[in-house]
Amino acid sequence: MGLFFRKTKVQLAAPVTGKLIPLEQVKDQAFAQKMLGDGVAFLPETGELVAPCDGEISYVPDTAHAIALTEAHGLEILLHIGLNTVEQQGQGFKALVKTGDKVKAGQVLLTFDRDALQARGCDLSTPMVITNGDKVAKLEKGAQGPVSAGKDICLTVTLN
Repeated sequence: MGLFFRKTKVQLAAPVTGKLIPLEQVKDQAFAQKMLGDGVAFLPETGELVAPCDGEISYVPDTAHAIALTEAHGLEILLHIGLNTVEQQGQGFKALVKTGDKVKAGQVLLTFDRDALQARGCDLSTPMVITNGDKVAKLEKGAQGPVSAGKDICLTVTLN
């Protein structure tokens, strides 16, 4: 008699409202070559970053340009606003959460001044990557194009 195990699937919603693009199109080799993990990227149209799923905030840098989130099954997700935004030393960013906070899908995690950052020459491509790929059996990416923060599913992750 065979045993069948149902693999756990985790769905991650868009963390921003904007346009979904392939991670490979990001103009930063660390992300484009998936050195930090596989995933997708976005071109944000608003200045809010929301939680793609329920989880716990595992890291918020002082510059508030990124958020690391751990989902209930241990999936580690990095959300990174822009490519050269760390150089802004926090200007234009406001974190609304801190390390250890429990968050719900769709909850606003941070805000950013999109126009001011672009005026300073920042590329606002926003990667969402899974940093512990060893937990991933399969990664299904959403279709390129317009997405709404907290609504459109952009990644479906089947866990090992």
